Amino acid sequence: MSKSPDPVHVIGGGLAGSEATWQLVQQGVPVILHEMRPVRGTDAHITDTLAELVCSNSFRSDDAQNNAVGLLHREMRELGSIIMQSADENRVPAGGALAVDRHGFSAAVQEKLLAHPLVTVERGEVEGLPPAEWGNCLIATGPLTSEKLAQEIHAATGADALSFFDAIAPIVYKDSINFDIAWFQSRYDKGDGTDYINCPLTEEQYREFIQDLNEGDKTDFKEWEKDTPYFDGCLPIEVMAERGPETLRYGPMKPVGLTNPNNPNVKPMPLSSCVRITNSEPCIISLASRPSSNMRNRPAYSVKFRGWKKLSLLALEACIAIPSLTAPKFSMKSCALKRGPTSVLQDR
Repeated sequence: MSKSPDPVHVIGGGLAGSEATWQLVQQGVPVILHEMRPVRGTDAHITDTLAELVCSNSFRSDDAQNNAVGLLHREMRELGSIIMQSADENRVPAGGALAVDRHGFSAAVQEKLLAHPLVTVERGEVEGLPPAEWGNCLIATGPLTSEKLAQEIHAATGADALSFFDAIAPIVYKDSINFDIAWFQSRYDKGDGTDYINCPLTEEQYREFIQDLNEGDKTDFKEWEKDTPYFDGCLPIEVMAERGPETLRYGPMKPVGLTNPNNPNVKPMPLSSCVRITNSEPCIISLASRPSSNMRNRPAYSVKFRGWKKLSLLALEACIAIPSLTAPKFSMKSCALKRGPTSVLQDR
C-alpha cells in the first residue's frame, strides 16, 4: 500500500489560497489551509468566510473569444477551478463581465472546501515564515498580509516596495437613483442589456463634477502612507480628475455603446457613474465610477444621496515583486526562505 503524501501547508484563505488548496486536493494531496480570520481580522474584511471579496464583485470580462481575462476564465473552468465554479453558481447580471453575489460566492467556496476530506482549515495567524518541519508550503496571503508575516517576507527578500493603494468602489442604495434620468443598459447591449444602471451628465454638470472632485475634501494620509504609490490600473476618481478635465470623459465615464431612452437624440457628455448590481437581491449597487462625497443632494444629478451603504476610499495592499523575487515555479529565490519548499502566490 503506497504511503499517502505529506500535507501541504497553504497560508491564506483568499482567492489564491482557496484555489491552490482545491487543485492540490483534486490530485490527492492533503492540505492544511491556514486562515487568520476570525482570530485576527483586517481593515477590509467583514466576515470570516474563505475567499471573501473585499472590493469589486466583478471578475472582469468573461468573453473567451476577444479578451485575455475571459480566456483565462475558460482555461480555469477546464481545470476544474473552484473559483470559477462558485462564481458561475452565484452569477449576477453584469453585461459581458463575470460578476457575482459576493456573499453567496464566498459561502460556496467555503462549503466546498470544508466538505472535502483532504482539507483541514486551521484558524489563527501565522506570524512568520513557515518552519522547516512543515515541509511543502505555499504563502497565498495576498494584499492584506498580516503585519508580522509581511515584515518577515520583507526581511527575507530585501524588497522595499511591497505595497500600493488601490481604489475601492462604494456601495449605495438603489432607491437613491432617479430613474427619470438614469436608465438600465449594458455597453453595446452585452448580457441581457439591462445589467448596468447609467447616470448621465450634461457638459455643465460634468464641469461642476470635476471642480467638486478637485476642490472637495479628501482623506488625509498618515505619515507612513504618504509615499505609497497608487495602483495605476485602479486609480481613485479624484486622482484621475487631477490629471486633467478630459481624463474621466475619455476613461471610465465615456458614454460609448449606450443610448439614453429618456433622451435618445442627445448623447450625454459623460456618464456620472456606471453602477453594477452587487448581489442577487439588487437593493444596493456598486459604483463603478465613484462620485465625490460633497455632491450630496444636488437635484440635477441622477443619484440623490440618502446614506452610503458602504464607503471606503482606498485600500493599502501588500504585494510581492514576483518576477524579481521568485523562480519560474514561484519558489522564492532568496536563500533566507530555504526553510522548506516555499512558494508565494498572490490574489491579483
